[in-house]
Amino acid sequence: MKVTVKKLKDLERKMTISIPVDEYEVKFNSKIKNIKTKAKIDGFRKGNVPDDVLEQKYGQSIHAEVINELIQESYPKAISENNIRPASSPQVSIDMEDPKKPLTYSATIEVFPEIKPKFSRWNNYEEFNIEIEDTDIDKAIADIFKRYGDWKDVDREARLDDQVVIDFLGKIDGNEFEGNSAQDFKLILGSKSMIPGFEDNIIGKKPSKFTIDCTFPDDYFKKDLAGVNAQFEINLKNVQQIIEAKADKGLYEKLQMEVKNQSEFTEEITKRMKNEVGVQEKELTKESIYETLLKTNSFKAPRATVNEQADLMRKDALMRIGHTEDNAGDDLFPLDTFLEKAEKRVRLDLLFAELIKYFEIKVEKKQIDDFIEEESKRYKDPEQYKKWISGQPQQLEQFKMVVLEEQLVEKLENVLKSKKKVIKFSELANRQV
Repeated sequence: MKVTVKKLKDLERKMTISIPVDEYEVKFNSKIKNIKTKAKIDGFRKGNVPDDVLEQKYGQSIHAEVINELIQESYPKAISENNIRPASSPQVSIDMEDPKKPLTYSATIEVFPEIKPKFSRWNNYEEFNIEIEDTDIDKAIADIFKRYGDWKDVDREARLDDQVVIDFLGKIDGNEFEGNSAQDFKLILGSKSMIPGFEDNIIGKKPSKFTIDCTFPDDYFKKDLAGVNAQFEINLKNVQQIIEAKADKGLYEKLQMEVKNQSEFTEEITKRMKNEVGVQEKELTKESIYETLLKTNSFKAPRATVNEQADLMRKDALMRIGHTEDNAGDDLFPLDTFLEKAEKRVRLDLLFAELIKYFEIKVEKKQIDDFIEEESKRYKDPEQYKKWISGQPQQLEQFKMVVLEEQLVEKLENVLKSKKKVIKFSELANRQV
C-alpha cells in the first residue's frame, strides 16, 4: 500500500492511497471460489460452474464488494501509519478501479491540530477577589423575603414589581403566530421576561381588557419575528402585591436552616453568600486563565468538530424552551449564532487535552473517593448517596473530569503570572462566567 498526504486549506488533508493489484485479485478470486461452491446455474452442475461464467454473472457486484472492503481495511491503516488524527469522516473518491491496475482512491478529511502548549510571560490572568458589603447582605435578605412571600390581590392599578394574571393573544397584521397566546399567565412587572414594551404597557392599568402594541427586538431568537410589530389583546384579570415573608420558624424551615432567630438567620445568609463568592472567585479566575491561554496558543479548530459542537448547543437551547430539532424551524436559534461559542469551546477542549498530557496529570481512585465524600455531605443521607453514585458510571466520569480540571488549574496557577482583580458582589449579576 502506498500513501501520499497533501495539505490543503487550514486543517484539511488529502490522502491518496494506492493498493497493489494482487491484493484485489486475492479477494476477488476468494469470493468467486466461495460462490462457485454454492452457485446454481442452468446447464452446469453445482460446484462446476466455470469461473468466466461466474465472473460474467456476479463479477460487477463482487468487484464493488472488493473495492469497498479494500477501502475499509486500508483507510484505518493509512491514518495510523501516517500518524493522522482525523477530525471528520473522510470524503472518498475513487481515482482508479481498473482490476488490472492498482486500486487508487482519495480521502479528504480534516485533522486535529498539533498543539504544543505555550505559556506567555507577558499575558497575566486575573485572580478575582469579590468583596461583599453589608448592603449586599441586606439586599439578599430582602430578596429572600420577596421570593418566599405570598401574592395577594389588590384593588388598584398595576405597578412596577406587582404580579399580574393575564390572558393574551398576539397578532401580526391581523394574523396569529406561534407562541402568541396564553391563559392565566402570571407576570411580574419589571422582570423583563417579555418583549420590550409588553410589561410597560400594563403598568398603570386596572383589571380590564385592552390592546397594546410592541416590537420584537432585532436580535430576537426567532428570525421571522425579529424587528416585527405586533398587537396583543390583553385581559388583565388580577393585580397582585407581594406580602413579604418574615424571619420566622416557617421561613427557616423552607430554607432548611437550623437557626433560632433573625441574628442567626443573618449569620447563616452571610455564610452562604461567602461560600457562593468563593465558588464564583474560582470560576472567574479559571475563566481568565483559559482566556489567557487561548490568546497565547493560536491554532485552528476543525470545522466539522465546531459544527458538531454548535449543533449540540442549539439542541440544548431548543430543549430549554421545550422544542426539538424536529418541531423547530431553521429560524429558531439558527446554527450560525452558536458557531463563535462553539469554536471557543472546541479550542479550549483541545488545549485542555494537550495540557493534561503536558503536565502528565492523572486521576487516582482515592481522589475520586475524596471528591464523592465531599459531595455526599450536601445530602441528608451521605451513605445512601455514596452507594447510589457508585452505580452511575456517567456521573463518575464527570467527577473525574472535575478532578482533572482542578489539578490542571492548580498547575497553571503555578506557571502563569497573575494580577489581582477586585470586584464588588453587586457586579456579579452583570458578568457571564
